[in-house]
Amino acid sequence: MFEVLVPARSPEILTPIVGSDRVAHLVDVGRATMSNLGGRRIVSVNSTATGGGVAEMLPVLLAYVGGVDVDGRWFVLEGDPEFFTLTKRLHHRIHGEPGDGGPLGEPERELMQRTFARNEPDAARLFRPSDVVLLHDPQPAPMAKWLADRGQTVVWRCHIGVDGGNQYTQQAWDFLRPMLEPYVDRYVFTRREYAPDWVPTERLSVIKPSLDPFSAKNRELSDEYCVATLQQIGIVSGPPTVALTFERGDGSVGTVTGSAGIAREGFAPSPTTPLVVQVSRWDPLKDMAGVLSAFANEPGCADAHLVLAGPDVASVADDPEGLDVLNSVIAQWRELDEHVRARISIVCLPMDDPEANAIMVNALQRHAAVVVQKSLKEGFGLTVTEAMLKGRPVVAAAVGGIVDQIRDGVDGVLVSSTDVAQTGRAIGELLADPERANRIGEAARRSVVAQFMPDTSLLLWAESINHAGTGNGQ
Repeated sequence: MFEVLVPARSPEILTPIVGSDRVAHLVDVGRATMSNLGGRRIVSVNSTATGGGVAEMLPVLLAYVGGVDVDGRWFVLEGDPEFFTLTKRLHHRIHGEPGDGGPLGEPERELMQRTFARNEPDAARLFRPSDVVLLHDPQPAPMAKWLADRGQTVVWRCHIGVDGGNQYTQQAWDFLRPMLEPYVDRYVFTRREYAPDWVPTERLSVIKPSLDPFSAKNRELSDEYCVATLQQIGIVSGPPTVALTFERGDGSVGTVTGSAGIAREGFAPSPTTPLVVQVSRWDPLKDMAGVLSAFANEPGCADAHLVLAGPDVASVADDPEGLDVLNSVIAQWRELDEHVRARISIVCLPMDDPEANAIMVNALQRHAAVVVQKSLKEGFGLTVTEAMLKGRPVVAAAVGGIVDQIRDGVDGVLVSSTDVAQTGRAIGELLADPERANRIGEAARRSVVAQFMPDTSLLLWAESINHAGTGNGQ
């Protein structure tokens, strides 16, 4: 287990976006929370420092937590491939899918416990008995007992879920329940429907994720900078014409260098070619394969270029399926007709510099004519909200938390998660009607500013932590 340091950031910088009243309210709540905590720290624990939504959200929230003088920390639980194969199995089961079909029994619980046992010496060094601990997703679940035995307040935050359970979700909850129920003071889910029936209503909070508009992934970039970034990493043709420097979170200067790993035939598309983009992890539930089919078979996409972009698969420690999914998508692409293959790029973005990677994703989303998120299951689509904040028209599957993000036809387009042809038509219609696409994109940005900025999440987190018992010294 190790700590990730997050520099504090004053919430005052949010004023030009959300207004002074919202910022002042956040500061007041932050002061009250600090008083209630009485010097106690808020510690978040997850299983990776890079890659995936949780690793992106934590530094955002913790930066603003520090900006209101609350002591927030981030610890990362370390595991081996066997552990992450098991937790990926849990990830699929919670989404109602069989995953690799493997068991969830006592040997698997013992594996979870052994993994924490290897982290326990570091945990004993890093934690204080007074800490309020937020455990994120299934990976750190076996820590709950250890923390509760020390008298610490434990909150379990589950970022994933599905509306309506089945045999697979039941297996996942039966597996996790003994590790959580006796020890957790508060549960937090993205949607109320995601919580299993054994979670008491009075100990349940619903908190939707938020975005930092000033992070490397979301900050404003000029059109010229976006094009130059995509030229630098090889997604569009031509040499970069502007300096690709950027300010890092710690104030130092970074530069976008290197190139992406790209499966493509023929030449890179020109900067003026409309791009249809999906950015996600190489996860079967993100359905990159479905996006590929939708684009390839839609006549309305004939003048556009598809970019399926994900992280370098070697860089995401807690996602052992990534390479298999990537290889499957490439094999599917190779079976397409030559003229269709030439309009599709499958991209692995370098992750050696996470902030430079975020700039790449930012540029790709901003340059896109249409952003797609055709997930089969989705707790909450961060990439949906990211693209909406950038004023992009989004075509997304009407599943899970996405239906809370998009009003169909108003600030995005919702499609069936299983209807490939409908997805293709929705993309083609937006490409054919730029005026409608721009109108949807503008509404999308307004919606995100109203609902999914850091202050909205932090206010709910303050309420949840107080309900967990910090306000009365428990």
